[in-house]
Amino acid sequence: MLCTIAVLHNSVACAAVRVPAIFGDNMVLQCNMKVPIWGWADAGENIQINFMGYIFKAKAGKNGKWFLKLGSYKAGGPYEMVIKGNGQQLLFKNILIGDVWVASGQSNMEFGIRNEKHGAEAIANAHDSLLHLFTVPIATSLQPRQDIDTANADPLVGKWVVCSPENIVYDHKPWQGFSAIGYYFAKEIRNITHGPVGIIGTYKGGTPAQTWVSIEGLQQDPPFSTYITAHQGFVDNFRTASSTYPQQMTDYHVALDQWNKDYGNDYTAAVKQWDADVAKAGEGPVPPHPKPIRATPPAPVPPDGGFNGPANLYNAMLNPILHYGIKGVIWYQGENNGDALADAIAYKTIFARLIEDWRRQWHQGSFPFLYVQLANFRAPAKLPAEGNWPWVREGQLKALALPKTGMVVTTDLGEAGNIHPVNKKDVAVRLALVARRVVYGENIICSGPQYRSMKIEGNKIRLTFDDNSPLTIGNGLMLKGEQPRELKGFGIAGADHIFYGAKAMVINNTVIVYNEQADKPIAVRYNWADNPPGNLYNQAGLPASPFRTDNWLMP
Repeated sequence: MLCTIAVLHNSVACAAVRVPAIFGDNMVLQCNMKVPIWGWADAGENIQINFMGYIFKAKAGKNGKWFLKLGSYKAGGPYEMVIKGNGQQLLFKNILIGDVWVASGQSNMEFGIRNEKHGAEAIANAHDSLLHLFTVPIATSLQPRQDIDTANADPLVGKWVVCSPENIVYDHKPWQGFSAIGYYFAKEIRNITHGPVGIIGTYKGGTPAQTWVSIEGLQQDPPFSTYITAHQGFVDNFRTASSTYPQQMTDYHVALDQWNKDYGNDYTAAVKQWDADVAKAGEGPVPPHPKPIRATPPAPVPPDGGFNGPANLYNAMLNPILHYGIKGVIWYQGENNGDALADAIAYKTIFARLIEDWRRQWHQGSFPFLYVQLANFRAPAKLPAEGNWPWVREGQLKALALPKTGMVVTTDLGEAGNIHPVNKKDVAVRLALVARRVVYGENIICSGPQYRSMKIEGNKIRLTFDDNSPLTIGNGLMLKGEQPRELKGFGIAGADHIFYGAKAMVINNTVIVYNEQADKPIAVRYNWADNPPGNLYNQAGLPASPFRTDNWLMP
């Protein structure tokens, strides 16, 4: 007698055959590709999958793992799937065929729909039976995991759910609900394809890029030796660190409680007042961000290195879903790599490595990888070249050299006093514009002007922008903002490498930049600050990316 089970979690009580949690009721399988599926059973066990009227067979290896590919299917559904082993079977219902996207990164991707500017309206209207969501539980691991751990997860996490007001809002601290950007992007894709869409959210706030790269990726030439050494240190010292960590945490909480009593309340009030002052100041000068009288006690590092440990999130939150059929990835991360200048400058290397590593490990070729360039943040810029984040943005810009990548500029969508700007809908709409062009082949303008070349003309520099295709130029450059129409955000420098605020104007679809203090200019930078004022757009209303014409190694 067969034992039929609808599997939603990692284990099957009365069946040896099982599959990872990414497979289950309500899953969306990628259309127009041979669908990969895998799992475990007794060694040598014969596996049979019944789907869409066909039977597919596999045999578990000596390690108990089996893998096969189904057919290639057009968008549609719902369907059912039966997986049979030796006397057991698994039954999955309400399966859709459509486009599957992975939403990943740190806190601005994790930012929940309930916290978003338009969230209340979005939640009320979140009735869409053809949009299904999957959230990967937050976890870390020193070794690659074969499956995700759903034991302590929210009931709506670690399984596919149908989009509804109830299912997109759940306990996901510090946010509430599914990724706002992920949700809005998925809705836009639904409008593009008019077919089913699945979105897989795997994200964690406060995490650097290197924790999302595999050890193999970090070891690629040239190797990231610092990260590799750090990872090996956590592996070697894990047992010892695990024995002392509980007491360290107890001591930390005691110290933190005392800090909150002595300094925390005053500091919280000061930050609240600073936020109000920034909001009132607009583009005017703002006071420096307040600092506590005494720094908060540092939290002890978890035995495995925690969420900052190299490869830790790749191992726990990406490896378990590798090989699942996908259309592409959307990514929003970089803030943590911008904390230190050296890390910000190195972002161009680690970010490109991450994209290449994911593609290599996924075994689905150069799938589309679309991402968000860092938004504006902190006090408005006082100098034409300052801060760490411009170097992260440059790394993101350079990643466009990789095939099937796309980037959206958001230096006009951030907030000076909030590293988590609440408007995520416009970010997702811009991502969808890029998807329409890069992924779905629409002949539309999807990005703002991108710098192409410069020419020194006496005491001025003429800048040209990419106008070889409708991808970026948008039928002409334009200024955006209130009168008087002054082009902002440009800096110009001579041989001394000192950047002066520059005057700039649009002439014949080029930008002329100059300043009398740099009478022999050799370089220009645009929007080269954490919170820049630039207002150069194209006629499609999309902002230009920050850029520099120099290749100077030091800031």
